[in-house]
Amino acid sequence: MTTTKKISILGAGESGVGAAILAKKQGWEVFVSDFGSIKDEFKNELTENGFNWEEGKHSEDIILNSDLIIKSPGIPDKAPIIKKLKEKGIKIISEIEFGGYYSKAKSICITGSNGKTTTTMLTYHILKKAGLNVGLAGNVGKSYAKQIANDDFDIYVLELSSFQLDDMFEFKADIAVLMNITPDHLDRYNYEMQNYVDSKFRIIQNQTNENWFIFNYDDPIIQAEISKKEIKAKQAPFSLNKQLEIGGYASEEQITINTNNKQFIMSIHELALKGKHNAQNSLASGIAAKILEIRSESVRESLSDFVNVEHRLEFVAKVHGIEFVNDSKATNINSTWFALESMDKPTVWIVGGVDKGNDYNELMALVKEKVKAIICLGEDNSKIIEAFTGVVDTIVEAKSAFEAVSYGYRLARKDETVLLSPACASFDLFENYEERGNMFKQAVRGL
Repeated sequence: MTTTKKISILGAGESGVGAAILAKKQGWEVFVSDFGSIKDEFKNELTENGFNWEEGKHSEDIILNSDLIIKSPGIPDKAPIIKKLKEKGIKIISEIEFGGYYSKAKSICITGSNGKTTTTMLTYHILKKAGLNVGLAGNVGKSYAKQIANDDFDIYVLELSSFQLDDMFEFKADIAVLMNITPDHLDRYNYEMQNYVDSKFRIIQNQTNENWFIFNYDDPIIQAEISKKEIKAKQAPFSLNKQLEIGGYASEEQITINTNNKQFIMSIHELALKGKHNAQNSLASGIAAKILEIRSESVRESLSDFVNVEHRLEFVAKVHGIEFVNDSKATNINSTWFALESMDKPTVWIVGGVDKGNDYNELMALVKEKVKAIICLGEDNSKIIEAFTGVVDTIVEAKSAFEAVSYGYRLARKDETVLLSPACASFDLFENYEERGNMFKQAVRGL
């Protein structure tokens, strides 16, 4: 007599609940445990599906007797329950890895310190508009596992964080995309940059010569790592500095993509997304689309009519000539660098939150050139104040989005910009970057 295999799912958010639904469909005995509190929508879903679940604790007697663990990307390896599971040798995987066990769909997997959400959404937009049967999952969209359980697609576009990649072992990307690597989340990697680099390069694990690897040719960290590796996949780099025979490149006038012995050319002025970093996002998405042999007319149309994601350099409103821009998704220095680089007016910069080991010197030249005042939005702003005292004349502190916007309105003048680009995580004052961005927008609209 065979016994039903037991699976415990740690974390009851979108990915955890989705994994539970797929596990149940595949005959697993499912237990869902969240050490924090579970949102009502997910509680309802767990109850409706008849799952055994808990919140506010981890019942070790059940979890440590599991055959397999699916872990939320937000749970660090140093969490006590994870340490105990590893001591017992119980296998721990991500929701994406689990979903891959039960799907024959092709996948485009996108990672990077910055730009991955925009590139993922843009790639999905191109494929969807071209009429492909495509799903969107990973860090965006709906749970990958749930989509596989309910209506498996032919192809998925997956945005993958380093945390998700860390718990993926057998999964293979048909097309892997690596946008860039800059210091981020180093607190999760023992402050060792190489650990973080290794994590990002898991995007190409298990690839063969039938697969493709799209990467940023201009990124020195990626180039250094590639020189050490034997990469089996076909390579299609993109560059803003060098003309490439295979892959894509941008000049001041156009982007050029060469794949499958075919060339795609498009005026840079037609691209929906402006700025150098967005030229990279458009190149990466365009290369993936042309590898899939989507018609050039369709790719061109999609690259020109795409609307960017919320909380990423999102125009909110103009109030008495002052422009307010929401870039709450900028949770690291590199993202904020791109935001400041794209500012073309004197800027009041709202920055701060939970620092992830930031080196603000990387922003110094841009701050001197573009920023007229700084508003610190966090519980501990000492590092920011220390970095920019003497560089920017006006530095103030705010304890809420409303207070930050009020300061911004007072400090900015007509034809200037108030930019929320925190360079930090949001967990001190807000639940997540979405809540931070939404509160900012609400405060702007209340002016």
